[in-house]
Amino acid sequence: MATRHLARSIVLQSLYEWDFFGKKESLDTIIERNLAEFGPGIDEPEFARKIADGVKEHLETIDGIIVKAAPEWPLERIAIIDRNALRIGLYELLYANPEEVPPKVAINEAIEIVKNYGGPNSGKFINGVLGTVFKELEASNAGKAEPEKPAEEAAAE
Repeated sequence: MATRHLARSIVLQSLYEWDFFGKKESLDTIIERNLAEFGPGIDEPEFARKIADGVKEHLETIDGIIVKAAPEWPLERIAIIDRNALRIGLYELLYANPEEVPPKVAINEAIEIVKNYGGPNSGKFINGVLGTVFKELEASNAGKAEPEKPAEEAAAE
């Protein structure tokens, strides 16, 4: 299993535990324990920590996006595995460096990890929600005008 895929799987397991027990234990403690148990010698443990910290930091915004992208599914009714796979995918889609994690990789990785741990329709659900968000991002980026050039550059053309 590729190192980053394993790291994402460990983050998913850690977010699941954190979410399941009502966020009572420190996510950092859970991540460290799970990295030691399931990923000893992993090449990039900081990658897993970065995702977990990013999800935690942006949790309210990410959850708001899930609610908007899947209005027929209240957040608390989404399976814990699916909800946390979405959180990982959305964090990477919205906040990760796109040169490090291209948007389509973020989406595909979220789908792949949920296929391993979720239900039979989890992959389709994750694909639908992340695909919707990705299309909205593309549309909003396409609608942005090119940045204006300074007057000196425009005059030189």
